[in-house]
Amino acid sequence: MPREDRYNSREFLAFIGASVLEDKKTVFVGTGFPIIASMLAQKTHAPKLVVVFEAGGLGPLLPELPVSVGESRTFHKAIAASSMHDAMSLSQAGYIDFGFLGAAQMDMFGNINTTVIGEHDLPKSRLPGSGGANDVASFAQRLIIIIAKQSKRTFVSKLDFLTTPGFLDGPNAREKAGLPKGTGPYRVITQLGIYGFDERTKRLKLISLHPGVGVDEVMENSQFEIMLPDKIETSPEPTDEELRILRQEIDPVGIVLGK
Repeated sequence: MPREDRYNSREFLAFIGASVLEDKKTVFVGTGFPIIASMLAQKTHAPKLVVVFEAGGLGPLLPELPVSVGESRTFHKAIAASSMHDAMSLSQAGYIDFGFLGAAQMDMFGNINTTVIGEHDLPKSRLPGSGGANDVASFAQRLIIIIAKQSKRTFVSKLDFLTTPGFLDGPNAREKAGLPKGTGPYRVITQLGIYGFDERTKRLKLISLHPGVGVDEVMENSQFEIMLPDKIETSPEPTDEELRILRQEIDPVGIVLGK
């Protein structure tokens, strides 16, 4: 992965992200891959997927890729052109089925860092921070995390900074922290595979390997041990029509997907 003769790694990640989403559900999305994945789902298997943007665009039918979550296209044919307050209130009230986030670092319990790499007061890199990510991960029913490059720098034993909660330190930890019961990380998508979380331990667990990827490669690109299922599936691949939609309808300029 990727099969360079048909698609690049970014197109594949967008397709896999879309495949996780379901029709007649709501999804709170951030800039980049989450928007593209949501748009592809809307244009294929989930036409009644309701996309929610932090800036207040509720249920738009996006004509093509917005540059940001507050851009005018996020209100195109929307159910409502509302506010950040209303968007976050929907999440806190339990009306968001899927939250879609990226991460610079993630640990075995799905906690993520988007704040700093290194020491907080003197970091090697200062990142964008939470924005609405903490709210989304705290209250969405199911959180999907996309990490474009899985490595020992991104799958870490200990975060440099805890920006956004996953399952915190394990079973029942979210509930003890006052977060809604039954919420939390649902899927993690990287260039190597699709992951879920073990029901009992809340630790990261492999679901499927992308075409051409082996278990050894997955293990070599993580600081922590990843749980394995009895049977490892192979991830699906995009059809020619799905690739056409990505390239011609969603991101024709190649802002995120490239050329």
